[in-house]
Amino acid sequence: MTPSIRRKLEQLAERHQELERLLSSEEVLGDANRLREVSREHAHLGPLTEALAEFDANARALASARAMLDDAELGDLAAEEITSLEAREAELDEQLNLLLLPSDPRDEGNLFLEIRAGTGGDEAAIFAGDLLRMYLRYAEQRRWQVEILSESDGEHGGYKEVIARIEGKGAYSRLKFESGTHRVQRVPETESQGRIHTSAATVAILPELAEIDDIEINPADLKTDTFRASGAGGQHVNKTDSAIRITHLPTGIIVECQDERSQHKNRARALSLLKAKLLDEQRSKQTAEQAESRRLQVGSGDRSQRIRTYNFPQGRVTDHRVNLTLYRLPEIMQGDLDELIDTLTREDQTDQLQLLAGQH
Repeated sequence: MTPSIRRKLEQLAERHQELERLLSSEEVLGDANRLREVSREHAHLGPLTEALAEFDANARALASARAMLDDAELGDLAAEEITSLEAREAELDEQLNLLLLPSDPRDEGNLFLEIRAGTGGDEAAIFAGDLLRMYLRYAEQRRWQVEILSESDGEHGGYKEVIARIEGKGAYSRLKFESGTHRVQRVPETESQGRIHTSAATVAILPELAEIDDIEINPADLKTDTFRASGAGGQHVNKTDSAIRITHLPTGIIVECQDERSQHKNRARALSLLKAKLLDEQRSKQTAEQAESRRLQVGSGDRSQRIRTYNFPQGRVTDHRVNLTLYRLPEIMQGDLDELIDTLTREDQTDQLQLLAGQH
């Protein structure tokens, strides 16, 4: 543990003690809103304070055991205890580091998944379809709900563009690092000569905003069109103008939703997607400004960044941000994404900790 991390932990433990005193003060007890705020912060810092107290108790026990190493009678016992205490010290150190990281309020929420075919023509559209199927299978494994909001089919299969909403606990925290350019190397089904082609598709993961919206939209800035939904949905869908297209005039952003039979529901979904896109645009600008201070930029969400290559002839998937190569391409395309996601999460946490250490 670095001295700067240690200082930060001690400051937060002192803050926890201060909050404990405040919780019994008449000033806080007499103000329901203040009581709620103080209680929430106190509960949030509780696990960190407990872990730090255990870390210090473990350190004292470790020093005591090391002092007994030269004892003829207790030396062997002390050596065993040291091994156990050192392992616990490493666990607590990691736990404290993670508790120190600011939590992202969006992590537990739902998201919009947007996949667009990039370079590569028909093969790029087919690959976009493969990526959608990969994410749908991952969502299915985690029992998340998925609805396709809009789709534009490719001429030979797949999608030119497809947008889905994924609903489930922790969905955003698991998929937020998937934003970027995904590249595929394989012999396309449309290629008669058997040559390997390189194609690409871009993925965007946008958090769905809570009801307390960060983005205010002036109704005068919106142009709304209704049209008939295409694709699957039954005869009823195709007989009514239930699909919605909203254009945000200041930015030119266009969103569509044609999943629901109800025009009202489609409008609500489209507006939610528009807000997510506007917020994403704002954050992208901020990220670009902060880019110099990031080492890996795992969580940058920059869609121009080539993040992953799927090489079919060699059966491998490489994530370029963390230099991770897995020779398990068929399983990954079936939605077995946990190893990739866990590695990216750990790297982002390391990245955040380095930034945190540099600030103190």
